[in-house]
Order: sequence, then structure tokens, then C-alpha cells
Amino acid sequence: MFLAAVGFSFKSILIKLGYGYGVDATSLFALRQLFSAPFFVVLALWSRDQALPREALTRRDWLQLAGLGLLGYYVAAWLDFLGLRYISAGLERLILFLYPTIVLVLSAWWLGTRIRGREFGALVLSYGGIALVFLGHAGAPGGGRDLALGSSLVFASAVAYSVYLIGSSQVVHRFGTVRFTAWAMLVATVVGVAQFLATHGLDSLRLPLPVYGLCAVMAIFSTVLPALLMTEGLRRVGANQAALVGTIGPVVTMLLAVMILDDTMDAAQVAGAGLVLAGVLLVSLRPARTAPVAD
Repeated sequence: MFLAAVGFSFKSILIKLGYGYGVDATSLFALRQLFSAPFFVVLALWSRDQALPREALTRRDWLQLAGLGLLGYYVAAWLDFLGLRYISAGLERLILFLYPTIVLVLSAWWLGTRIRGREFGALVLSYGGIALVFLGHAGAPGGGRDLALGSSLVFASAVAYSVYLIGSSQVVHRFGTVRFTAWAMLVATVVGVAQFLATHGLDSLRLPLPVYGLCAVMAIFSTVLPALLMTEGLRRVGANQAALVGTIGPVVTMLLAVMILDDTMDAAQVAGAGLVLAGVLLVSLRPARTAPVAD
């Protein structure tokens, strides 16, 4: 789980480095998908016998997978890539890290689940922390309109991913986790490459060599390997321990942004980040119960 969190944390840094070569979000996303696609093809074929037989899966199952893959791995990811053009990697990672709180609110809205006192306190901590981080960024160069636009795009990405999580929880068991993830990522690859071909000429592939290196590293070490490590980590340690270890992700991203991208952090941003992490942990961790408790 630690290695998965660190791998995912590098993604934002690699995207920002790619932008330094004048490449746009659509190109970076398409290249990331193309480099990762062969691995997911292998995983899709290797894992085809882990869940229901092929004939037991209906057309509706595959359509649901395609729709969820489009939402979770294309829409959410592309909005995230786009948002990183306007805000820092550290802020982006904190906003994305809010997704458990978004799942909580959406579940209460759609599924009628109740938000308890502990969870309401977590929401206050998380969004109060984001407000503090915003204050720290608002006075920095590039604040204002770019800050609002980039943050909105990344938050929309977190909402899309949260909807994907809620929807996939009803479908993933029919395919198996690895199989579902592999096919969903391949759906996103097809759409991402189609978007690139529809909006760019082939001359757009004449990019500086380091861009291809960054996208290859992003595909292998910040996409494929972390996804596999997270799946195996969840199986071995469970959701609570995974949530605890996962909090290292935003911290690693912020430290890397300072060291590699020369980002700065003030006291308000550090305090806000701490509140966000505390709030998300309150939502993510499930208290142990010795007996069933009625709602």
C-alpha cells in the first residue's frame, strides 16, 4: 500500500514536468494510456477466469463496465490532467484526496445513508482544511482565476471518480477486481486516443524525447504497478490499514513538488493539509464493532 501511494503521488509531478515541454493535457493523457495499454491487455486476458465465465456475463454487464470505465478512467483522469495546468501538484492531490467525503455525501443523497456526527465532523475538518490551503495559494503568483479554474476541474474529477466508485461497487464482483480494472482502463484508452486523433494532427506526436520518457514512467510506475500493488495490499491488510497508509500520498506529492518543482508551502497550507488528512481518515476508517449496531 505504501509503494502504491508513492507511485500514484508521482503522477502529478510527472504531468507538471510534461507541461514544461509545452505539451497539452490531451496529448499527455493519450500517451499515458497508450504506454499502459499493453499491460492492461495482458491483465485482462490473464484474469479472465477469475470471476464469472464469459457466457455468464450479459451485454448489460459489459455496457456498465464501459460506462464506468469512461467515467472513472477517462473523464475523471482527463479533468485531473487539465486541472494540473492551473494549480500546484500539492493542491491537486489534496483535492483528489477528498473523494471519500464526496462518496459519503453522494451515498447519503442517492442511497439514503445517514451522515453521523463523526462523519459530519470529518466533512468540517476536510473542507475547512481545503479552505486554509486555498488561502495560502490565493496570495501566490498565479492565484485568482487560475486557482479557481484548476481547483474546479480537479474537484469535478474527484466527483466523477466518486460516482465511478459507487457504481463500480455494484458491478466489479461480476468481473473480478483485476479484470474489471483492466477492461475499464482499456475503454478509457480507446476514448482518449480517439479524442487525440480528433483534435490533433499526427504531427503533434513530434514531441521532445523526454516527454515520451515521462509518459512511459507515468504509465508503468504511476498507473499499472500502483493499481496492482493497491489491489494486493487491500487484499492483505484490509480497508482500515490501507486508508492509514494512503494518507502518505498527498504528503509525498507536496514534498516532491517542493523538491522537484520548486513549489512553496506556508504554515496555512501545512495546517490545511493536516486537517484534510485528518478529516478523510475519519471518513475512511471504520471503527471496530464487537456486536451489530442498529442504525
